[in-house]
Amino acid sequence: MDPTQILPQFGNAAFTLAAFVVALSVIVAIHEYGHYIVGRWSGIHAEVFSLGFGPVLISRRDRHGTLWQIAALPFGGYVKFLGDANAASVGQAAGTDPARLRHTMLGAPLWARAATVAAGPLFNFALSILIFAGVILTQGRAADPLTVERMLPLPPAYVNELRAGDEILAIGGAELPEEGGLSRLAEGYPAEPVLDYRVLRDGREMLVRGPYPQPPLVGGVSPRSAADAAGLRAGDVIVSLDGREVFAFAQLIETVTASDGRPLDMTIWRDGTTRELSLTPRRVDLPRDEGGFETRWLLGISSGLFFEAATETPGLWTALGDAVAQVWRIIGSSISGLGHMITGAISSCNLSGPVGIAQTSGAMAEQGATSFIWFVAVLSTAVGLLNLFPIPVLDGGHLVFFGYEAITGRQPGDKVLRVLMALGLSLILTLTVFAVLNDLFLCP
Repeated sequence: MDPTQILPQFGNAAFTLAAFVVALSVIVAIHEYGHYIVGRWSGIHAEVFSLGFGPVLISRRDRHGTLWQIAALPFGGYVKFLGDANAASVGQAAGTDPARLRHTMLGAPLWARAATVAAGPLFNFALSILIFAGVILTQGRAADPLTVERMLPLPPAYVNELRAGDEILAIGGAELPEEGGLSRLAEGYPAEPVLDYRVLRDGREMLVRGPYPQPPLVGGVSPRSAADAAGLRAGDVIVSLDGREVFAFAQLIETVTASDGRPLDMTIWRDGTTRELSLTPRRVDLPRDEGGFETRWLLGISSGLFFEAATETPGLWTALGDAVAQVWRIIGSSISGLGHMITGAISSCNLSGPVGIAQTSGAMAEQGATSFIWFVAVLSTAVGLLNLFPIPVLDGGHLVFFGYEAITGRQPGDKVLRVLMALGLSLILTLTVFAVLNDLFLCP
């Protein structure tokens, strides 16, 4: 099997690699800067701050004596503190001047070492929170009352008498729910091609007709999904699926769920013309709101309303609160997913390696700056969480060693540290190889 055959269809390998390098470089730079700046504040001297590995391309030494450099292989980075034997921060006590010991990672107080190590993941979480909050502030949220900003293109067969500026008050006599708006009302509404809308237009209420709130309109396409492979795009309207005419997104879910993974024929409307497609749903493990996972057949598309809603900008603290909640959801679902993979409750195909992450990076960059920046925030959260796992070599492993030192009053022996570091590195490399095999061969 030629690995290049699985590269995303939206572009070439160079674009995918470039997007991956940009995303990874930003995340690594913030992570390592967290180690560096907190270490400096704590009195631990950083000798080298490196983005990338291998031959040094450019470098500069600052007034604090730290060498800042960019290396040829842009797949990671590190901070080398005074007294470190290597980039993994394994200390070397021998040969260190006692007068300088306080400024080494090994000789600094326990609180300083713990703060310096923990700062990397915490800076990743902080980056994610700032990005999420920035996107929320920039994009805004649906205004209250729900107001039509702009109509989206629909096939001529759709009846739509709504206009830009209409405030939607009710559908079929049912008031909009206080939370969730039109999308929540649509969840349990009968799939009818034409519905009555009560709107406020130019200061007076009136009844107009319009389509189902969530028609079979493609709001977004997930990277590496069945829809992505078939060439579906945001804005496509699905006219029929598996020989059945559809008017509501809920009908798509019913048909795909009942397909049991068999190929489905689809007719779509795009830019005024219809096209025929065939695609095969894929099994995906999805987190439940109440915890755990459920396995479902999915095409990999998200729903969308038949109009763009007017937005309003939330307050700064509201945006930050929403951003923190988003980071917490990602952490919770990641931990839950890992536990379910270990127990075999969900497929190990949920574990993506560098190839899968690179593909997703490129796909998000292709969808636009906002999608790519949002993905960087999600990936930054994942990197922060991964580094907190109690595995030697990772930051979490170092924190475990510091916990041992706090309890026993002594540091683990050098020989023990080296053995544990070797085991931790072997585990990381094994998981990486397994994830790459997932990406290339086991879970295409």
